[in-house]
Amino acid sequence: MTRPSVEMLAADAPEPITSAGHAQLGIAVLAGIAVIVLLITKFKLHAFLALTIGSLTLGAIAGAPLDKVLTSFSAGLGTTVAGVGVLIALGAILGKMLADSGGADQIVDTILEKAGGRSMPWAMVLIASVIGLPLFFEVGIVLLIPVVLMVAKRGNYSLMRIGIPALAGLSVMHGLVPPHPGPLVAIDAVGADLGITLALGVLVAVPTVIIAGPVFSKYAARWVDVPAPEKMIPQRASEGLDKRPGFGATLFTVLLPVILMLAKALVDIVIDDPENLVQRVFDVIGAPMIALLASVLVGIFTLLRPAGFSKERISPLVEKSLMPIAGILLIVGAGGGFKQTLIDTGVGQMVLDISEDWAIPALLLAWLIAVVIRLATGSATVATVSAAGLVAPLAADMSSTHAALLVLAIGAGSLFFSHVNDAGFWMVKEYFGLSVGQNIKTWSVMETIISVVAGGIVLLLSLVI
Repeated sequence: MTRPSVEMLAADAPEPITSAGHAQLGIAVLAGIAVIVLLITKFKLHAFLALTIGSLTLGAIAGAPLDKVLTSFSAGLGTTVAGVGVLIALGAILGKMLADSGGADQIVDTILEKAGGRSMPWAMVLIASVIGLPLFFEVGIVLLIPVVLMVAKRGNYSLMRIGIPALAGLSVMHGLVPPHPGPLVAIDAVGADLGITLALGVLVAVPTVIIAGPVFSKYAARWVDVPAPEKMIPQRASEGLDKRPGFGATLFTVLLPVILMLAKALVDIVIDDPENLVQRVFDVIGAPMIALLASVLVGIFTLLRPAGFSKERISPLVEKSLMPIAGILLIVGAGGGFKQTLIDTGVGQMVLDISEDWAIPALLLAWLIAVVIRLATGSATVATVSAAGLVAPLAADMSSTHAALLVLAIGAGSLFFSHVNDAGFWMVKEYFGLSVGQNIKTWSVMETIISVVAGGIVLLLSLVI
């Protein structure tokens, strides 16, 4: 892989808003990240506020005029929300439709009917991976936990043997596969191609989820042998419905955005002529916004109508789906503001200057930066957007394939060792009725396996493609 030279990028780089040297910029970055970490972990401040204050701290210590820091932060926030905000909203709508119509339960029940015995952990991976495509991680957990608990109880399975594969499927989708917010922000930051990133993300995700899911669950079940907690089995979404959509229609609706985006990537590779009518058509229908919008519109007829939803119930459902993502949009936007502040103060160029003399590959550097921020903040999304801002200049001279791998390296690093400062850690602990130690032995180790395996596969792919 060709690394971009400092000389090649210097001419194109925008003039930094400060004249600080590398030492001062380094201190500013550390201080900015330290403020974010301290505010999130110690003072329990919302990540949006923490990222905003951290960006201002970074600019002030770097010696930049605060009015220019504010301009950089606002520009980055606006650009990021403009780039991924609609996609996050459409994903939230599709996820709500899938949950409230009973479509998610239909997929789960159909697959479980065909599975049993030793194949059950593999069925749970498949269920979680399919359900996890359009859903945020936390929503996926809420949807799948009842299934995990019921399967473990009725089939007399170890909770970890069933639960770990489901959690692995959700986590891998969240960190590596668009249209999840983290990968989308990283794609936008480094200028990667979404279709190529999606294809490579699936390629990396398959072996990763197998190792971290069914394979690791054998050991997790031995280390922590606990029954499904009775009190945590909630009502399933479809129990109040008289009917629900069919399996085939539901699966088609969930996979439609992926099919359209992959089709666009394939047509771009095969035809490779921007003026060709076929390629132009696929460039439109395979654009993320159009692909997700198509899935939402199709879902009205394949998910909501079969479940008995009238026209009057559709608008309130969309409204309810958008309310929970306000915090996510603000965090992602503030992450984009932090990223732009990093770039405009010259931190991105500083990373490029320093790493020019290092023997560390760009992909490994991106993974390590994401790991450090993940360990410090506990947020995979914060780790992704911050790391993407720091290493974005490294993608300037990369091929489209390696730029996509850079996104996946960041995503893999952002999943490393979830612990007590991660909300997901506590969700899993409480739902499964585990102690902190038991959760570390299972959930935290699983997340680390995902991060290391995915990062390793990304590095191997960079050597052969």
